[in-house]
Amino acid sequence: MISTLIGKKIGMTQVYDAQNVLIPVTVVEAGPCAVLQVKTLETDGYNAVQLGFAQQKPRNASKAELAHAQKAGLTAAPRVLREVRLAGTPEFKPGDVVTVESFKEGQLVDVIGVTKGKGFQGVVKRFRVAGGPAAHGSMFHRRIGSIGMRQTPGRTWKNQSMPGHMGVERKTMQNLRVVKIIADKNLILVKGSIPGANGDDVIVRLAIKGQHALPVVAAPAPAAAKK
Repeated sequence: MISTLIGKKIGMTQVYDAQNVLIPVTVVEAGPCAVLQVKTLETDGYNAVQLGFAQQKPRNASKAELAHAQKAGLTAAPRVLREVRLAGTPEFKPGDVVTVESFKEGQLVDVIGVTKGKGFQGVVKRFRVAGGPAAHGSMFHRRIGSIGMRQTPGRTWKNQSMPGHMGVERKTMQNLRVVKIIADKNLILVKGSIPGANGDDVIVRLAIKGQHALPVVAAPAPAAAKK
């Protein structure tokens, strides 16, 4: 069973749950993802499957990409390719399709995406530095201030918060609850926000750290033998 899907962030909205509580959710178009390649422990040294999401125009795909997709029985090359590691031997074959039905409502998922780019920013916005006094005569408002010592160590420490490029970083939002699944439209509604702008590609996987333990169902007692 594959517990990972490639998707696209659609946007945020609000829905009501069964208790009539308003919940902010992010809509993710997850899948359908085609299986392009299956890797096993015997052939590649590990178990994994390669998933493809969306389609790119034939003129934008290379011959290698087209041949790789045709080998799996696809008519067009996927726009996004991702490999998913598996603990056991894959039960899939090239050409199979994975849909949102791999997830269930109430589960916890991790969503991986790339944050929005904000360009070159100073320390006040980038690292939330307090800055100097706001009075007119201070002449020190949003600058970084001192970053090192003169004699010892005579240099700037590593990881010093300084101005620079902000955003465009891979981030993972953990333990987001699946509020609703719309299978006919390949949509997953997760509680809260996820990285990236609307239309950006994301990865939805089953939560690694905070997944609730499944309830243990006791086995039925054996029927008493008739005398």
